[in-house]
Amino acid sequence: MRDLFDRIIENKGPLGKWAAQAEGYFVFPKLEGPISNRMKFQGRDVITWSINDYLGMANLPEIKEVDGAAALEYGAAYPMGARMMSGHTSFHEQLEKELAEFVGKQSSYLLNFGYQGIMSAIDALVSKDDIIVYDVDSHACIIDGVRLHLGKRFTFKHNDIESLEKNLERATRMAEQTGGGILVISEGVFGMRGEQGKLKEIVALKEKYSFRLLVDDAHGFGTLGKTGAGAGEEQGIQEDIDVYFATFAKSMAGIGAFLAADTEIIDYLKYNMRSQMFAKSLPMIYVKGALKRLDMLKTRPELKNKLWENVNMLQNGLKDRGFDIGTTTSCVTPVYLNGSIPEAMALVKDLRENHGIFCSIVVYPVIPKGLILLRMIPTATHTAEDIEETLIAFSTIRERLQNGTYKRLSAAVAAAMGE
Repeated sequence: MRDLFDRIIENKGPLGKWAAQAEGYFVFPKLEGPISNRMKFQGRDVITWSINDYLGMANLPEIKEVDGAAALEYGAAYPMGARMMSGHTSFHEQLEKELAEFVGKQSSYLLNFGYQGIMSAIDALVSKDDIIVYDVDSHACIIDGVRLHLGKRFTFKHNDIESLEKNLERATRMAEQTGGGILVISEGVFGMRGEQGKLKEIVALKEKYSFRLLVDDAHGFGTLGKTGAGAGEEQGIQEDIDVYFATFAKSMAGIGAFLAADTEIIDYLKYNMRSQMFAKSLPMIYVKGALKRLDMLKTRPELKNKLWENVNMLQNGLKDRGFDIGTTTSCVTPVYLNGSIPEAMALVKDLRENHGIFCSIVVYPVIPKGLILLRMIPTATHTAEDIEETLIAFSTIRERLQNGTYKRLSAAVAAAMGE
């Protein structure tokens, strides 16, 4: 028998082993100043491409005024307790009603956090006799939710409808034996690649197979569709999504999330989602703030228009310069380069310190070894100047990556880590 912590001390994981070199700079960095297109990192002014403030709401005066007024009136705690016990208010009800109407569903249910919320929703929606079929590239919150499932689950290849159908055939045979049902899970927008889930094609399979569809639309809500109601609206199948999920943490620049579905389903979830039944209600600051943000989603279409003007300018500029941005069909803008983790560190340091560009770096194990993904999030606050400076900087760092500059700079790090 060994001490439980021996394994943890000996193996810190594929990312944790880089902590000494990465922490405080590549991971857990400190961006300072007002949330905007330009902030400060370690005393330097940088153009920020890592903030999910899609519509630029975080620092709008009218939003800050509502947030501040709610804080003064209610403080940070009100209402105290879980919704079922003592944390329910008419403003929570009002927000749920308006959210349901906005995304075209009968009812909605507020969640205090998105990650725990969708995990708990998956847990509540299925029994041990049910089968889950989900996209292999699903977000960690979905994977963790599926892990709670005591029954069978299958993955289908990312956005591969043929693979989905094969797994639906397997799930159908199994459900006939268990007497259960089938839940298919996809995303409206996949946050790393930027691709929309093939929701229209998934929905078409309902003509052949019996299943219900849960969609995590964290990145689509507020950014896609004519009104901003998300990927389902964008693809014309919103009414065919059985359970719709989105967060306030991105386009609404806040905290919290919601589920939307038929009233019967929402009523069931209200009484069976453990993460909400036994956790504190969403504080009034965030409820009142979300009401204001939702109102702006509905009444300020120019915010989404400006966002997409910047998205198109950035993505077209990258493609014109020969960069690989994959098959994104959303605001999420991935830039794929070839290189090792030490080279990625040297590249990002160059970007931040010599070019004033701050964007997220994604490496193995999130993506395959030998690839570097620079993940960019355009917002409505970015300017044409920001985009032009960034394109010039990216051309420079690509040249240095290709001519071996970063490999030489990173040799000492790689040797020290045994890579």
